[in-house]
Amino acid sequence: MKKLFTLSLLFSFTSLFVVAQDKTTVTAKNAEISDNLDLRAVATIFGESSDLEDFEKRINDPKAQISNLDLNNDDYVDYLRVIESIEGNDHIIIVQSVIDTDIYQDVASIEIQKDNNNNIQVQVVGDVYMYGENYIYEPVYAHRPIIYSTFWSTNYSPYYSSWNWNYYPSYYSFWNPFPIFRYRNHINIYIGNYGHHYNYVNYRNCSNSYNSYYRRRANAYESRYPERSFSHRNATVSNRYELDRTRNTRSVNVRKREITQPRMESSSRTSRDARSRNTKMASTKSASTTLRPIKNSSEVRNERSRNTRPNSTRTSAEPRTTKTKNTSTANRKSNSSRNTSSRVSLSSRSTVGKR
Repeated sequence: MKKLFTLSLLFSFTSLFVVAQDKTTVTAKNAEISDNLDLRAVATIFGESSDLEDFEKRINDPKAQISNLDLNNDDYVDYLRVIESIEGNDHIIIVQSVIDTDIYQDVASIEIQKDNNNNIQVQVVGDVYMYGENYIYEPVYAHRPIIYSTFWSTNYSPYYSSWNWNYYPSYYSFWNPFPIFRYRNHINIYIGNYGHHYNYVNYRNCSNSYNSYYRRRANAYESRYPERSFSHRNATVSNRYELDRTRNTRSVNVRKREITQPRMESSSRTSRDARSRNTKMASTKSASTTLRPIKNSSEVRNERSRNTRPNSTRTSAEPRTTKTKNTSTANRKSNSSRNTSSRVSLSSRSTVGKR
C-alpha cells in the first residue's frame, strides 16, 4: 500500500510539472512583433491631433488602446513617448517604446516634408528592426490636419517628451495586451471611422534627414535581442507589407486591403461595381423584352383561335339568318298563291252555280 501511495504521489507531481511546462512554453517572442502596432492607426491619430503633445496623449489613450506592444514582456502595453528631430526643413517625429529606466526602442517615425510650393508630404515609416526595410504608408487625409500649421511657426522648438519609466501623465493607465486577432479587428474599426486613405510606398522622401538622425536612434531592445529582428523572423520577405501579402491570416482581410489601396484603385473598383450593376440591369431588361413575344406554338394556335372564333361565328350565323329569312318569304309567297288560287276556284264555282 505504501508503495502504491508513493507511486501515485510521484505520478501526480510529474503530471503537474508537465502541465506547468506546457503553460510556460508560449512566450511573446514567438509572436510577430509588428502585429502589435498598426502604422495606419498612428497616421490616423497624427492627422487628428492639434500638436505633438496632443499626439502623444492620443497614442497612449487607455480608452482608444491603439498600441498593443509589450516589448519588455511584463504583460502591460508599453508607454510610447514622442520626440522630434529637425533636419533642415524636414521634421522627423519618432515614436519610442519605454521599456525600462532610460531604456527605449524606436518603433516608428513620422517624417514631414514641405516643398517650395508649401505642399506638405507625410510618411509614416516602420522601424527597420520592427517592420523590415521601407515599410511606409502615406496618409491621404480627408481634411487638412491642424497639426501642419505648428511645425513651421515662428520660434518653433522641437518637441521632446518629459515622460519616462514609472513617470507617466495623470490620464495614462496600464492595460493588458489584446490577442492579436482582437487587436486587428479593433484597429480596423478605429481607422474606418475617420475616412482617411493610406497608400503603401517603398521609397523614403526624407532619407537624408533620417540618416542624420539614425546615429542617435534608440535601439535598446534591438541590442538585447538581435535575433528577433524582422529579417531574422521572416527571412523570405523584406518587410511587413510583403509578409501580409504572403501569409494567410485574418489581418489581411478585404476591409484592410480596401483601406490600404490607393484611392485610384478604389474608384476603379466602384466603377467596376457600377458597370456590373448596369450590366445586370441591362441584361434583366433585355431578358424581359425578349421573353414577352416568345410563345409556344400551342399558345399561338389558341390565341389565333380565340381571335378568329367570334368572327367565324358571326359569319356562319349570317348565312343561316339570311337563309331563314328567304325560306319564310318563300313560304309566305306560296301561302298567298295558294290562297289566291283557292279564292279563284271559289269564285269560279259560284259563277257556274248561277248559270
